[in-house]
This record gives sequence, C-alpha cells and structure tokens, in this order.
Amino acid sequence: MDKWQLVGILGLVGIAACWGLAIVLYRVGTTGGVARKLAVLLVIEGFVLATAEFPELASGLGLSFWESFFASNPMLLFFADLGHHISDAAMLALYPPFLAAALQTKLTQPFAKKRIRIVVALASVALFLGTVASAVIWESQVGNMILYIALMIMFGFGLVASIRAWRTAERGIARERAGIFALAFGLRDLGWGLSYAISAWLAWAQPELTAMTVLTDISWLGKFVYALGSLLAVPLIAYGILRSHLFDIDLRIQWTIKQSTLATIFVTLIFLISEGADRFLSAELGNFAGLLAAAVVVFFLAPLQRFAESVATVAMPNTKNTPEYTTFRKMQVYEEAVSEAHYEGGISEKERALLVRLRDSLGISETDADAIEGELTKLEPGIA
Repeated sequence: MDKWQLVGILGLVGIAACWGLAIVLYRVGTTGGVARKLAVLLVIEGFVLATAEFPELASGLGLSFWESFFASNPMLLFFADLGHHISDAAMLALYPPFLAAALQTKLTQPFAKKRIRIVVALASVALFLGTVASAVIWESQVGNMILYIALMIMFGFGLVASIRAWRTAERGIARERAGIFALAFGLRDLGWGLSYAISAWLAWAQPELTAMTVLTDISWLGKFVYALGSLLAVPLIAYGILRSHLFDIDLRIQWTIKQSTLATIFVTLIFLISEGADRFLSAELGNFAGLLAAAVVVFFLAPLQRFAESVATVAMPNTKNTPEYTTFRKMQVYEEAVSEAHYEGGISEKERALLVRLRDSLGISETDADAIEGELTKLEPGIA
C-alpha cells in the first residue's frame, strides 16, 4: 500500500464518519435545531470529500492509471470537478449559519440573521458560477483559486469564533460544549484551511487546466490534512451536540471505553502468548498456550476489570453511573434545549410544546423547569 492509497482510505473513513453521524444527529435532533443543521452540513462535507479524488486513490490502481483515464474521458473529469465545486459552494453557504447556531457568540451572531444568510448564499452561488466560467471559457483555474481562498478564510473565521466562544462561555454545559467545539473546529478548520491554502497555491502556480489535478508531495499533504481534519473533528463536534440531547451519552462512552480496554487486553495477551509458543516451541504448544492464556486472563478478570475501569475514569473523569449524576445530566440537557430555543428570538408555541415533551421524557418537574428557565433569563436578560 503506497501513501496515496493510504490517504485515499483515510478519506473514505472520513466520508463514512460524516454520513454515519449525520444519520444519528438527524434522528436525535429537532426541526431547525443545531443537531439537524449539523446533520445537513455533514452530508455536504461527505460529498466534498467524496468528490476530492479519495475514492480513486483508495482503489489502489495508481496515479498513472487515473491520469490516463481522465485524460481519455475529459467529460467525466469535468462533472467530477463540477460536483466538488457545488459541494464547496454549499459548504461556504451553510457553515457560517451553523457556526451562529452552534457557538452563539457576538462574532457569529450576524450569520443568524436571514438577510445575511441570503447574502452569503448568493455569494457562494456567484463564486461557483465564476469557477465554472473560468474553467469552461478560459480553461483556467483562477476561479478555483478564488473559491479556495474564500473557503480558507471561512475556516479561519470558524477557528477564531470557536476559540472566542470557549473563552467567553460562562455556564456549565455551554462552556463544556464550547471547549469541545474549540478543539474540534481547531482540528478541522486548521486541516481544511491548510488544504484549501495548498489547493489555492497549486491553482495559482499552474493556472492552466490539466487532465487531472497535479498530485505532488505538497498536494498529498493537503489531502492528508483534508481527510484527517474531518476524521478527528466530526466525532468531537457530534459529541458536543449529542451531550445536549442524550443525557447518558457520557455513561455510554465510558462503558464502551471500559469494555474495549478489557477486550484489547484479553486478545493481546492470548495472541502474544500463543504466537510466542508457536514461534519458539511448536504449533501444538502454541494452541495449548493460547488456551492457558485464556484461563489465566479469566482468573485475573477482576483486577483487569478494575484496570479497565480506571482507564475509563481517566478518559471520562467526571462521569459516574449514579442517580445524582443522571439527574444532573438531565438538568443540563433541558437547560441547553431552553437556551437553544431562546437563541432564535424567543420560545415559539411549537418550541414550547417540544420543551414540555422533553421535560416529561426526562422526568423533570415543572418547578425545576421553570427555575432553569428563570436562571437563564437572569444570566442572559436579552433572550427573554
């Protein structure tokens, strides 16, 4: 496997992460909520990666094959580029409004306004049309370069906005989520920003179109951080949003870490002992040693479980499977739902009905719910 196939496979995993988590977020989210906004954005992000040559690279057929293939089928290359530019333009139109809903800071607040969202969408369409016209009429990548620079600036803005949101957040779950977003957006926006910066530089260095994007070492780096940015950031962003929708998600993750650690230890010990005996003694003794290793692991299961629990505790330090913790997390989930409903300009009748349904499903009393909403009004008087 060469480095190009490796980065192609990395891109395919990133695509699967985007589309898989999009389904989860859409199912748990409410109409117009942050979770569903992110679900739509992740579908677009998956298309951006899917049209960025990752599937071709993952096939293992080699660069020379695809260069000759697209050279003999220029229309396929044109439509592949067209799909990629459409996805890029959609990302440019949808990302700033998502930042406004997810981060809720003064820096992103203008993008929550309908008029600004329309302007951003029209600008994205204009950039897309300019990119197509540049390629079709002048056979040049100048349009690509301008679009890539716009995307680079957008991701830089996302990074700055997420850091600012984390620094200015004051309330519990809001600050925790802002911290998760700052890390996630930092990873993704740095990766995608660098990738688009490299693409813009390549478009400037070679303004004339070729049969296929020139793939050099620097373009490999661009594709690597492109895929890795999504692969690292998407689960973190989804986790930050799911924490405000699933009160027991931390408990589920902690349990998964514990069981995964235990299973890894179990399999590793059996493999090492059986393979060691097979290599240095005989195949029969290797099989016997494997069975003996399994018996030893079972005998020491209790201390291994305690070790796995300690690993899970270190990974999720403030997570405890107790009634008090569960109640606390339910209150946090309801608080975040009220805050999100307020942010769009006050709680509508439909949002109020959804909040009542959420309150009943979480088992929160009406008195506690009113107290949470009253406290939010005091902290943020402008939202009332």
